[in-house]
Amino acid sequence: MSILIKNGTITTASSQFLADVFIEGETISAIGNNLNHQADEVIDAKGKLVFPGGIDPHVHLDMPFMGTFSSDNYETGTLAALHGGTTMVIDFILQTQGKSLHHALEQWQGRSDGNAFGDYSFHMAVTDFNDDTKKEIVEMIEEEGITSFKTFMAYKGALMIDDGQMVGLMKEVNKRGGMVTVHATNGDMIDALIAKNRKEGNLAPLYHYLSQPEVTEAEASGRFCDMANYTDVPAYIVHLTCEGALNAVRDSTKRNQKVFVETCIQYLLLDASLYEKDFEGAKWVMSPPLRQKKDQETLWAGINQGMVQVVGTDHCPFMWEQKLMGKDDFSKIPNGHPAIEHRMELLYSEGVAKGRISPTKYVEVASTNPAKIFGMYPQKGCIAVGSDADLVIFDPEKKHQLSVDTHHMNVDYSAYEGWEVTGKVETVILRGKTAIEKGEVKIEKGYGKFVKRGKISKVI
Repeated sequence: MSILIKNGTITTASSQFLADVFIEGETISAIGNNLNHQADEVIDAKGKLVFPGGIDPHVHLDMPFMGTFSSDNYETGTLAALHGGTTMVIDFILQTQGKSLHHALEQWQGRSDGNAFGDYSFHMAVTDFNDDTKKEIVEMIEEEGITSFKTFMAYKGALMIDDGQMVGLMKEVNKRGGMVTVHATNGDMIDALIAKNRKEGNLAPLYHYLSQPEVTEAEASGRFCDMANYTDVPAYIVHLTCEGALNAVRDSTKRNQKVFVETCIQYLLLDASLYEKDFEGAKWVMSPPLRQKKDQETLWAGINQGMVQVVGTDHCPFMWEQKLMGKDDFSKIPNGHPAIEHRMELLYSEGVAKGRISPTKYVEVASTNPAKIFGMYPQKGCIAVGSDADLVIFDPEKKHQLSVDTHHMNVDYSAYEGWEVTGKVETVILRGKTAIEKGEVKIEKGYGKFVKRGKISKVI
C-alpha cells in the first residue's frame, strides 16, 4: 500500500514548508516538491497542515480506581484518540502493593492485546519498591521496552511510596537507563485537609479543590526535584498545574538540573470556578484539581519558555453514574476527566489560532517531545524518511463545536460542551494506513500495536 500526500503545509517541531509526502508500507519513503511517485492513493492537502500524529503520554484506559474502572477501554479510548489526531498513547500500569511488576503487566496486556485501534505503550507505576521489584526493573527496560516508571507522592495506602523508596527506585532506574515520573502532590497534607473538611461537613466538589491547595503541589514538586538531583535520574513531572510547582522546577535549573514537565490541556483552558457549580463540578474532579487563571498564564508562558515540554491529557473518564458515587462526599468522586479526543484540536484552537504558541511549538509539545523524551524518536513524532507514517491532515480554518453528541469517547457528558473550536482533524494516517477519513473509521480493532521504547536520556 502506498499513499502520496500532495501540496500540504508540512509542519514539524522545527519548520513549516510546502511539500509532498510519499508513504510506502508503514513508513515515510520520500519528502519533496512535485513528487510524481505512483501511489495507490493520492490525497490533495492543499490549504491543509500535515503534521506528525499526536502522542499523548498520559492516559488511563480501563483503569481500576476507587472500586470502579475508567469508562474508556483500549478499543474506545484509542479510537477516540485517532478521531482527534492522536495516533499513539502511553498508558499507566499500576502495580498492586504486595505483588510483582510482571503481575501488573500481565493484567494490562490482557486488556490491551488485540483491542487497540491506535498504537500504545506503557509506563510502569511502582507502588511497592522492594528487593524483588528492584530485580524486575532491568527486565522491564531490557526485555519489555518499558523504560519509564511512575511514582505517586499521594494516595497513601494504595499508590503512594515514601521518600526512601523513591530514592531507591531512582538509583536503580538511573543505573538501567530509564526515567522516573511522578505525581507530585503532598499526600499527607491532602489527606489531613480532606479529613478536616469531611469532619466539618464540607462535602461538595468545591472541597476537593480546597483540599489540594497550590502549596501541596509546589512542595512535592520541589522535593521530587531534590531527590532526582541527588540520584541524577532522568526525571519528569506529570500533569503539573500551577505557578508554585513550575517555580520549583525553575529553581532546580539554578543548579543546572533538567526536569521534564508535562501539563494537560484542561489546566491550560479550565479553572477552579467550575467547582462552584454544585455537584456538576464533579465533572472536573481530578487530581491535581483545576487551578486559577494566573496558573493558566504561567503554563502558557512555560510552554514558550521551554520549561513545559509536553501537553497531555491525563484522560481518565467516568460515566456520570460513576461520578455520582460521591454525591454526598467529594472524597468518593472518581478522579478523572475525558479529553483524549480533544487535545489536539483544543491546543491548536486556543494555542496556535489565538497566537499563544507557534505551529512548530504546537507540534513540539503534542508529538515530537513526547517521542524524544520517552525513547521513540525518530520512529515516532516526526516527519522524516524512514519514520513511521503517522500523519494528520488538518484543516486550520474549519470551525466546529465540541459536544457529547458528537464525541467518540465512552462517556456520557463532555467537559467542553459547546466549546467553539477553530481547526479540525480531517484525515489520520497510522503506520501507512488511512485510519480516519472525515470521521469515518478505515481500520479494524487490533491494528494498533504495542511500541517498545528505547533507553532514556536527560537531554532532547
